[in-house]
Amino acid sequence: MKPTRGRREAERFPSVRSYAIRAGRMTRGQRKAISDLLPVFGIPVPAGEDDKVDMSRVFERSAPLVLEIGFGDGEALVEMARSRASENFIGIDVHEPGIGHLLLRLREEGLGNVRVMKGDAVELLARAFSDRQFDRICLFFPDPWPKKRHHKRRILQPAFVSLVAARLKPGGLFHFATDWQDYAEQALDMLQREPALENAAESGYCTDTGLRPATKFERRGRRLGHGVWDILMRRR
Repeated sequence: MKPTRGRREAERFPSVRSYAIRAGRMTRGQRKAISDLLPVFGIPVPAGEDDKVDMSRVFERSAPLVLEIGFGDGEALVEMARSRASENFIGIDVHEPGIGHLLLRLREEGLGNVRVMKGDAVELLARAFSDRQFDRICLFFPDPWPKKRHHKRRILQPAFVSLVAARLKPGGLFHFATDWQDYAEQALDMLQREPALENAAESGYCTDTGLRPATKFERRGRRLGHGVWDILMRRR
């Protein structure tokens, strides 16, 4: 049997389990938000292997499209959507407490330019979206897997970088941030080896892009003297 296009995409961009399943405690409000608000703000995962998300049915307007992979509790995503109201945002995460928290914030803030998908971000990016679809893709503070034997579980792998490049529009941006220096060094080297991307900061790390809000976690880390490294790559 000839493999479907969706299956070929999955084989082209193999997924890495880059997250640990956390049994985070869900509040009653978060659980209710997933039940009541995910149908409002959520994007259903396409049923067929070859089916893609139809953006004309997701948002009621045409606007620059931004994806955040692994949004945590949604703090940065909410702030970006609030401050950049002319853009459309999609957040993908697998952890239900964070999804529930984000959904509650979206209702409280009255933000209509954000949609949410629940699932493995790498798998969804490979299967559910088309090439040249996003104006910006954000990956902020992914799990660093600090032990050397676990580095293979980091989400940033050559196949993932190629996938991100494929899904960006020409001129689109990939924004990576981490507070682990060795991860930053590995990421910079890996990203600059991708022929479809170029460093928007000419070389090295970028500062004060104006694209990423500081989270409570980051502000606390800076007070403790922790560094933060941002990398901004542009699709050729």
